[in-house]
Amino acid sequence: MSVIYVLITISIIVALVFLYAFVKAVKQGQFDDTYTPSVRMLFEDETKKAETNPKTENQ
Repeated sequence: MSVIYVLITISIIVALVFLYAFVKAVKQGQFDDTYTPSVRMLFEDETKKAETNPKTENQ
């Protein structure tokens, strides 16, 4: 039974280490996407294509 307490303690410690690493990475901007916003303007939206193309609406 004491092995369960040891495993639960170790798993909580490991989970806290991963949570700390995740929070630190987010604060440092590790997950910021700097490439997509600059390229997004090059692609047309699908809704704009459907609205501006009258041929697809009449058929």
